[in-house]
Amino acid sequence: MNEFDFNGLFVYDLANNHQGDVKHGIKIIKAMGDVTKKGNVKGCLKFQFRQLDTFIHPEFKDKKDIPHIPRFISTSLSRSDYEILTKETRKQKLTTISTPFDEKSVDMILEMDIEIIKVASCSACDRPLIEKIAETGRPIIVSTAGLSLDKIDKLVSFLEYKNVQFALMHCVALYPTEKDKLCLNQIELLKNRFPNITIGFSTHEDPDNYIAVQLAYAKGAKLFERHVGIQTNDYKLNAYSSNPDQIAKWIESYCDAKQSCGGDERAPSSVKEKESLNSLMRGVFAKKAIKKGNVINRNDVFFAMPLLKDQLISGEWYKGLIADKDYASNKPLRRSLAKHEYSNEETIYRIMLQVKGMLNNARIFIGKESDIEISHHYGLERLREFGAIIVNCINREYCKKLVVQLPRQKHPVHYHEKKEETFQLLSGDLEIVLDGYKHKLTPGNCILVKPGQWHKFHTLDGAIIEEVSTTHYNDDSFYEDEKIAQLPREMRKTEMPNWEAALEE
Repeated sequence: MNEFDFNGLFVYDLANNHQGDVKHGIKIIKAMGDVTKKGNVKGCLKFQFRQLDTFIHPEFKDKKDIPHIPRFISTSLSRSDYEILTKETRKQKLTTISTPFDEKSVDMILEMDIEIIKVASCSACDRPLIEKIAETGRPIIVSTAGLSLDKIDKLVSFLEYKNVQFALMHCVALYPTEKDKLCLNQIELLKNRFPNITIGFSTHEDPDNYIAVQLAYAKGAKLFERHVGIQTNDYKLNAYSSNPDQIAKWIESYCDAKQSCGGDERAPSSVKEKESLNSLMRGVFAKKAIKKGNVINRNDVFFAMPLLKDQLISGEWYKGLIADKDYASNKPLRRSLAKHEYSNEETIYRIMLQVKGMLNNARIFIGKESDIEISHHYGLERLREFGAIIVNCINREYCKKLVVQLPRQKHPVHYHEKKEETFQLLSGDLEIVLDGYKHKLTPGNCILVKPGQWHKFHTLDGAIIEEVSTTHYNDDSFYEDEKIAQLPREMRKTEMPNWEAALEE
């Protein structure tokens, strides 16, 4: 099953705006196709399927005083009508999506080969319907209006158990939704609670409100839904449905927000930004004449702006620099004076900062007194290629450790004679090779390593692993590579008594 990408998806809910009029529906679909092409986004046209003969109780079909029933009946479409509309949807290069409100409509979705299934908020706890939808194998988008967190937890757990590809939509079932009822912080809450699930925003605010979509994106929403339609002399738009011009502005507002927010990873600063910062930085100048070969002390220099080209920056100054030439008073020291190779202490400090950042990002917290062990099987200079950082938590009859690997770091082949260990991946990605068999772990997965089993592991984007084992013994690791095997333990390990010691500069 190919992974479906919900990111950047725009869902246009045709709902009842077609008014049961196929020609009017086609007009809306064409307009949404044009808007999508111009906006350069991924668009979906959403239908709502109800089999009214069985969806509405026979004794209530003629009731005019019950909400929704008269509208459902007056705007109903036939199967052939929907086939005409879906054909036009595909012609416009829009993805088809439908909300089924009963089990027969799920069958109709499969028969018509609708690509995505939407679960309305009112159906999110409809267990018979959800079970039917989960069996289809289609990607699913679920709206969560009115659901308590425990109900959302239950729904997510069920869909994950069924191995369904799905996204969640923050939604407020007020039509229209006033600004003070949008509750956009819920997007962030859902994103933090379900970090591996795409979160979206299904919206019913005033169609001229273009700030909400920008805030929603900034909060973490990655897919969006709006009701759409076209107003004519015969058909009026309701207060929460957007016309094509409003949808175009809505998409434009999203694109502005996406551009303003930038990427999810921290990229290096641009040349222009560096130049701007450099113009405010201080350079290092000789306070008095300095002879070539002399050690430069703090009282030999001063720091002042402007920072000149190829000049030593104040932040790069450290004790022990050796003058590379004679410097006259008030002259700039050259940047080449500073050594840009890191000492072992600096290497450890930089690595531990990265490890702490990874733990913070994964919301994993350890005590300051935790014992830290850096495994560098081929030396500290190759730690980013081979090794791991180990946080020793407990070592009794049972043992617990956190094993942190930096991006693209590998741990060499080895085995233990005494120790049995279980790895559970808490964050990131990990591939472990156990007696020659590859196992790819995703967060939450566990794998047992028995005594005597050869194993190695590596990560692409970084990994945090919980290791639970029997008692750890320092002389119980045996390596395939003889270069490692012959090294005394102190040559391939750097130990620190606590976390604070690891981060002392």
